[in-house]
Amino acid sequence: MIELRRAKQEDIPSILELVNSLALFEKAPDEVTATIQDYIENGFGANPIFFSFLAYDEGKLAGFALWYFRFSTWKGKRFYLEDLYVKDEFRGKGIGQKLIEACIEEAKQTKCTGMMWQVLDWNTPAIEFYKKYNAQFDGEWINVNLHL
Repeated sequence: MIELRRAKQEDIPSILELVNSLALFEKAPDEVTATIQDYIENGFGANPIFFSFLAYDEGKLAGFALWYFRFSTWKGKRFYLEDLYVKDEFRGKGIGQKLIEACIEEAKQTKCTGMMWQVLDWNTPAIEFYKKYNAQFDGEWINVNLHL
């Protein structure tokens, strides 16, 4: 039995557990520097800037989706899916499908003009999964980061 629900402040340790698992999967375990306090202030304070769904399979933490809204000067309000992750042992059960479809519904309900996210070019299973949703892949843009 798969259950999806919105994350609450008391779920921050579960979110961080999944974030660290994702970082390990993406071969970047040392890149996670966000703290519990960052999550409290930015996701569960007076003006949250991110939101999350947690997925459970028979009561066991299985995965999550974390998103925020951004504004495109060309397209208006956009839904940005920062992370969608399902633990290895829970893959193939439709949990990723439930998470992305919940995100699509959230984007529609919040009047977004579209949904955006990134996928690593070597993550073939994720790429194939996203193709099922007719996602468009843009190889033209280059990611830019400025660390402060």
